[in-house]
Amino acid sequence: MSVETTAVAKKSLFTPFNLIATVILIAGLVVTVMRFTGGLGAVTNLDQNNPWGIWIGFDLLCGVALAAGGYTTSAACYLFGLKKYHAGVRPAILTAFLGYALVVFALGYDVGRPWRLPYPIFVQQGTTSLLFEVGLCVMLYLTVLFIEFTPALFEWLGMRKIRNIVVKMTLALTILGVVLSTLHQSSLGALFTIAPSKLHPLWYSQYLPVFFFVSSICAGMSMVIFEGTLSHKPMHHLMDKEYLDNHDGLILGFGKAASLVLFGYFAIKLIGLAYDNNWHYLTTGFGAWYLVEMLGFVALPSFLYAVGVRDRNLTVIRWAAGLTVLGIVVNRFNISLVAFNYQLPAAQRYFPSWGEITISLFVVTLGVVVFRFISTRMPIFYEHPDYKGEH
Repeated sequence: MSVETTAVAKKSLFTPFNLIATVILIAGLVVTVMRFTGGLGAVTNLDQNNPWGIWIGFDLLCGVALAAGGYTTSAACYLFGLKKYHAGVRPAILTAFLGYALVVFALGYDVGRPWRLPYPIFVQQGTTSLLFEVGLCVMLYLTVLFIEFTPALFEWLGMRKIRNIVVKMTLALTILGVVLSTLHQSSLGALFTIAPSKLHPLWYSQYLPVFFFVSSICAGMSMVIFEGTLSHKPMHHLMDKEYLDNHDGLILGFGKAASLVLFGYFAIKLIGLAYDNNWHYLTTGFGAWYLVEMLGFVALPSFLYAVGVRDRNLTVIRWAAGLTVLGIVVNRFNISLVAFNYQLPAAQRYFPSWGEITISLFVVTLGVVVFRFISTRMPIFYEHPDYKGEH
């Protein structure tokens, strides 16, 4: 690795990615100062009708769903015994950990007094509140993800004893992670069941908790493929033989599973539509947009995944993964923004301000920069030479 590391060290800092990332981070810091000195009104378009905006719709709802690759990959490897996915566990855990950490980080912008975020957990619990359940699960799962990530950190620091202790806890941590993910992924959908008059009937359903949980599985597997595709070329020199040998098998395996889960998700969405007898809404403008979501971002990627696996065509599978990731963003946007408050006149509908969009870009860019920093220094895509065969 020394030759590659030296090559990285000599690489110019003035790359297109670094320049664009620097501009976004500086803009984000400027808006951060505006937010915490001028309040929410200084940088957002939020109001009494729309107290939740893009920071909840994108940073939280999309962030949590797309970070589901952590529990899906670790469950496949450690619970279902699919050891061929082992090389993909650490990148997935790192992505999930950073995803959840940035969800909490971004939440600090969205609440009026972020320093009181721990208050409901440690001071006065609202045990009948779904938000309390979501907050508690996210806090616990973020802790689990951090512990699952620490073996790479301890190997990098040369702390063998504590690393070995954490590795022995892998199975327990995986089970705990799956349980906590099941709870809070579904609870995020349940949050919207308390607003039946505000959410358009095509997106409102008593099955929303099930929809959110099942779609998070599709999102997690697709995000592992999508993130692996983006990382493959720029970080190829950091990937060892085990990772490269199993990379195609991981894509084919997750592609097959994603196709089946997406088909199941499409089926239960139809059941929800039939149960509420909302067929007549399909002929409206919202109905056309609903069909675009269901056919273009659920049925189509399910079909593409199946074709890609049948033909062992990784390019088609990667396109299906990108389409699924985009579809999850569309779905969460539809539920939290587009179809929410659909009865309000156009002048009172919410559209994010430039400050809100800047902060969302800032959070995503920060995640990519931290992911690159960690994965180029710690054993994420390769096995540490001092711990060969000890995983």
